[in-house]
Amino acid sequence: MAQNIYDNEAFFAGYSQLPRSIEGLDGAPEWPSLRALLPELAGRRVLDLGCGFGWFCRWARAQGAAEILGVDLSERMLTRAKAETRDAAISYVKADLEKFSAAPEAFDLVYSSLAFHYIENMEGLLARIHAALVPNGKLVFSVEHPIYTAPARPGWSVDSAGHSRWPVDSYLDEGPRSTDWLAKGVIKQHRTIGTYVSRLLRAGFVISHIEEWGPSKDQVAAHPDWANERQRPMFLLMACSRSENSP
Repeated sequence: MAQNIYDNEAFFAGYSQLPRSIEGLDGAPEWPSLRALLPELAGRRVLDLGCGFGWFCRWARAQGAAEILGVDLSERMLTRAKAETRDAAISYVKADLEKFSAAPEAFDLVYSSLAFHYIENMEGLLARIHAALVPNGKLVFSVEHPIYTAPARPGWSVDSAGHSRWPVDSYLDEGPRSTDWLAKGVIKQHRTIGTYVSRLLRAGFVISHIEEWGPSKDQVAAHPDWANERQRPMFLLMACSRSENSP
């Protein structure tokens, strides 16, 4: 079972204060780039894995999606998602993505924002997503960039700006990494970009876009406090599809 850190009281309190928790999709700096990868949603069936507060579910409905299912392991997240949703076309279910399985060919789009780096059995999840998509159905997702899931060891030397001179530790050694972010002992699964790519291909997906995302110069001009985030990419964004000829 995946670690349910979002139901940790301290973690949830901190997460609820982040701009993306208060402002929704517009508070997520990577959202414009993710949005650009999405297909036309009118009349489509959408699955949001790791739906959190349901921001994307409600946005997809506003774009004309016919049916949206949001899945999350956190009771606290789903309680707020349900409280802020007044639409019978949107439903939510509590489930562990390590085990969750949708009906075959039930969705036109599977979307996930910053959830897959918590999943240990990525290969199994991708196989289940592939089966849940119709032929030519799309998978669009973001994860923390592997540079961030392989953080430098505490105490390593830093430069005058506070950046580690060795930004990552044992990058090629994949597996669980513990970090202190909003709460102590948050477990994320580190894997390389190459592993994400190979597992998608092995699952039968056709990859159409890979982006190592960091704020643009225009975004930094509008938000000068983001300038430090141009030192290394924050997120990995990917878009792919189930081949029409996939079994």
